[in-house]
Amino acid sequence: MIIRKTIIALSLLGLISACGGSGESADVPEAQPAGATSADIGDHVVHFSAQSTDQLPPEVARAYNIVRSKNRAMLNVSVLREADNSPVTASVTVKTVNLTGQLKNITMREINEQEAIYYIGEVAIANRETLIFDISVTPEGVDSASDVRFKRQFFTD
Repeated sequence: MIIRKTIIALSLLGLISACGGSGESADVPEAQPAGATSADIGDHVVHFSAQSTDQLPPEVARAYNIVRSKNRAMLNVSVLREADNSPVTASVTVKTVNLTGQLKNITMREINEQEAIYYIGEVAIANRETLIFDISVTPEGVDSASDVRFKRQFFTD
C-alpha cells in the first residue's frame, strides 16, 4: 500500500514539475501548461504519467526493479472501470518517438497489487528531449483497442 501511494505521489510530482518558472533565465525554459493525465475510453478511464526515474525513492525503485537515473524515464499507466472506479487488467502497448521521429523502445509490464494494477515501462531520455507516447489500451472484456497520445519534455541537467 505504501509503495502504491508513493507511485501515485511521484506521478503527481511529475505533473507538478511542469509548473513554475518565469522564463527569465536562458537555461530554464518557461513552463508550459500541464497536459491531460487521463483519457475516457468508453466504460474505462486510462490514467498516465511519465517522469525521470531519479525521482523515485530508492526503496520503490528496488521493489519494482527500476533503474534510478536522470537519463531514464518511467511511463506509468493504469486503467479503471468508470462505473465503480476499480482497477482492471488490460493489454497495454506503447510506441514512443521523439520529435525527430526516432523510435524509442519501451516494454510495459504489469504490476498487480490487488487493490491497484499498474503498467510501467522505462526508456532512455536526453536533456530537453520531448517524447510522444502512443498508448494502445484494450481493457479485459473489451474487443477493440483505444488509443491515447500524450507528450512530455524531460530535463536531465
